[in-house]
Amino acid sequence: MSSVKFPLFADGINLNEQELIACQAISKAIPDRKSRAKAALAGHRSSLIKGRGMEFAEVRHYQNGDDVRTIDWRVTARTGVAHTKLFVEERERPILLFVDLSHSLYFGSQLLLQSVQASHLAATLGWNAINHGDRLGGLIASETAHVELKPRSRQQGILQLTSGLIEVHSKQLKQFEQLDKDPDHLFKACQRLQRIAKPGSLVWIITDGQHFSDKCLAPLTELARHCDVGAFVVTDPIRQGTASLPKQFNLPVKDGNRKLMLNRQSYEFWLASQKAQQNKFIDLMQQLKVRPRFIDSAQPLSQQLDKLRS
Repeated sequence: MSSVKFPLFADGINLNEQELIACQAISKAIPDRKSRAKAALAGHRSSLIKGRGMEFAEVRHYQNGDDVRTIDWRVTARTGVAHTKLFVEERERPILLFVDLSHSLYFGSQLLLQSVQASHLAATLGWNAINHGDRLGGLIASETAHVELKPRSRQQGILQLTSGLIEVHSKQLKQFEQLDKDPDHLFKACQRLQRIAKPGSLVWIITDGQHFSDKCLAPLTELARHCDVGAFVVTDPIRQGTASLPKQFNLPVKDGNRKLMLNRQSYEFWLASQKAQQNKFIDLMQQLKVRPRFIDSAQPLSQQLDKLRS
C-alpha cells in the first residue's frame, strides 16, 4: 500500500460530502487565469463583445446613440472630431463538467479508486468555477444513471454537483454484481451533453477513457464548434504499467464486475488492452484538437496542481 496519506475526510473507496467540500481549499491553489468568455450573461470574465465594461478596448468615431459619458475628450480635442471609448464587456462563462463514473473507474491499486479521484477533480474544478463567479453545471454518466445538472451560480451550482457525484457513486458501488452493460452509455451521454451545452461554455471531460467509441466523435465535434473543450484522464499505476511489480506474481484484479487472477503474461495482455482503449480516447480527443491531461489516482490531487494549470 502507498505511504501517501488520504485526502481530508476520504477513505479512498466511498464518497462523502465532507471530502468534496474539502476540495474547495485545493481549488484556491489553482493559479488564476484570464480567459475570454463567449456567453451572453454578465459576469467577471472578459468577452470578445465590445460595449460598456471595465476594461478599455479602443477608441472610434462617435456615432448617433453612443453614450455621451464615454466620449474621449482628449482625442476629440486633438482631432477635432468626436470620438468615443469602447470597453470589453464582462461576461459570465458557464462551466460544464462531464464526469464519467462508469464501473471501470471503480479500480484502485494504491490510494484512491479512480472514481473517487475523478469526483475530487470534478469538485475541485467546480469550486474553482464558483470562486470565479461562473455558473456551474454538467452531466454525470454511468451505466445505470445519467444525471443532468443545469448550470447554476454560487452555492446552488456546487451543491447540485456534490450531491450528484455522491448519489451516482454510491449507486454504482452497490450494483457491481447486477451491472447491466450498455456499450453505448457514454455515446448517449455525449448526445445529451451536446444538447445541454450552451454556446460559449467551457466543457471539461473527466474519464478513464475506457468507454468512448467512434460514435462519440460526431456529438463531441458538434459540441466543440461552439464550446471550449478540455479533458482529464484519471489513471492508476497498475492500469498504466507504472507500478513496481516483481518478475513473477499472481495479481488479483477486479475490473468492473470481473474478477481476474493475473500472472506476468496475462497481466501484459490485460495491460495492452487497457492502454489500447485509453489510446482510442486520446486519438478521439486529438481529432477535436484537445490534449488530455493525466491525473494519477495514487496521489492526492493537491500534489498534482501543475496538471490543472493551462
